[in-house]
Amino acid sequence: MLAIDTATPAVTAGIVRVADDITTLAERTIVDHRAHAERLTPNVVAALTDCGASMADLDAVVVGCGPGPFTGLRVGMATAAAYGQALGIPVFGVCTLDAIGGATDGEVLVVTDARRREVYWARYRDGVRTGGPEVGPAADVDTAGVQSVAGSPSHAGLFGLPVIGPEIPSAAGLAAAVADWTVEPEPLIPLYLRRPDAKTLAERGLA
Repeated sequence: MLAIDTATPAVTAGIVRVADDITTLAERTIVDHRAHAERLTPNVVAALTDCGASMADLDAVVVGCGPGPFTGLRVGMATAAAYGQALGIPVFGVCTLDAIGGATDGEVLVVTDARRREVYWARYRDGVRTGGPEVGPAADVDTAGVQSVAGSPSHAGLFGLPVIGPEIPSAAGLAAAVADWTVEPEPLIPLYLRRPDAKTLAERGLA
């Protein structure tokens, strides 16, 4: 399976084998919030090369659908949809925060950068999401009962709680967030959680 995510500053692409467990065969990640479009396809090609595979070997694609900024998020989702259509294979969309929180134990808060001095967040209990995803200022997030915080270290540190990993979604984490590989996937729906910064002329009252 090809796993990709561009909902955070990390540009992640990996090849995983899904059987009784999930094995990462190869993974390429570059952290640069300005380079999603430029780095995603090279990362995919490099990951395939690293494990001696080709596009024809892929059986499915899984992509993080956010929450994340509009521009970065649509790069990954559009790319995943294009691969699925070109190869005739299913494309599964998952919550990016689940790819991080699913690998945690205990009561954990997962946060990523939402810009505007806000965070995207969700709560997990032993890897299962119990709240969110939502977006807002860190000061407004209810941390009652939370034992630790995962995700973006600079934002996790705002909560005065132990900071743990993972920091970014991994290929294995994305694959693990797929509930059932045998069913027909739902259409990809981006989790923006708020309107994009850019507005149309009509929205600005100029049309």
